[in-house]
Amino acid sequence: MSRLAMSAAPVKRLFHDAFSAYFMLMRLMVPALIIVKALDMIGGTRVLAGVLEPVMRLVGLPAEVGIVWAAAMLTSIYTGLAIFADLSLNAPLSVAQVSVLGTMILVAHSLPVEGAVAKATGVPWAATLLIRLGGALLIGTLLHFYYSTTHSLQEPAVMLWRPDASDPSLLAWAVSQLKALAMIFFIILALMALLRILKVLGIERLMHLLLAPLLRLIGIGREASNVTIIGFTLGISIGAGLLIREAQTGKLSRRDIFLTMAFLGLCHSVIEDTLLILLMGADLGAILWTRVIFAIVVTALIARLGRLAPAPQQ
Repeated sequence: MSRLAMSAAPVKRLFHDAFSAYFMLMRLMVPALIIVKALDMIGGTRVLAGVLEPVMRLVGLPAEVGIVWAAAMLTSIYTGLAIFADLSLNAPLSVAQVSVLGTMILVAHSLPVEGAVAKATGVPWAATLLIRLGGALLIGTLLHFYYSTTHSLQEPAVMLWRPDASDPSLLAWAVSQLKALAMIFFIILALMALLRILKVLGIERLMHLLLAPLLRLIGIGREASNVTIIGFTLGISIGAGLLIREAQTGKLSRRDIFLTMAFLGLCHSVIEDTLLILLMGADLGAILWTRVIFAIVVTALIARLGRLAPAPQQ
């Protein structure tokens, strides 16, 4: 084999691995996106909003706000943000109320797409919905109890940015989805290249050492640390795409996969998603730090309960 061919081999392998992970994600995401769009067009969002009205009252929010969470759950945070900007209420929401709503959106959004991705890693739909919907309701209730007890952050929230009116046509939706899906490939490619560079430089090992105490606390093995970091910072779809790839190699146990997805389900994309909700006028302490601590505690509890559960009979 020539020296040129040998030097090109790692690049070929990188592109092969990136395409493999990307197409695996596309097989999951494209059908889910189409189904979600169809549901939204026939009024699925409004039906879900009606179901959520009692829940909104439980966490101290007006019933009308249910459509914001419903839209975010079925589609995306961006859709929820746009609906929130256009929502007409008798009285403006307080910072506390927006913080409750924003934190619940951050925990439970884009469920059809992200749930399908989680399913591909081996996490059942029932577990995903229980962790994310149950987690959203629990953290929303806890925040509402804290704010109503301490009477803090009761001043009216100020929305820092209002999205421009979007083109509602099916063609505009399709174009925007194609752009987003194309961008995912380049993100996966860049991340895989970065992980290889970090490994060569020895930084990957240092990251494992630094994260070891936290990962031990929440029961995740060191082999899943890179994927956890990626999902935590960039999002569950990207993290799970790499997680599926790692799972196929046999490097990760089913326990590590489940706990990683449980943690990422409760707390992922902490940069982009947090900034979006911050624009609604929410409190940073609630939507970021409280959410991170909540995800750590809940995942650690799930790990402990998993150890206490009896082993299945052979």
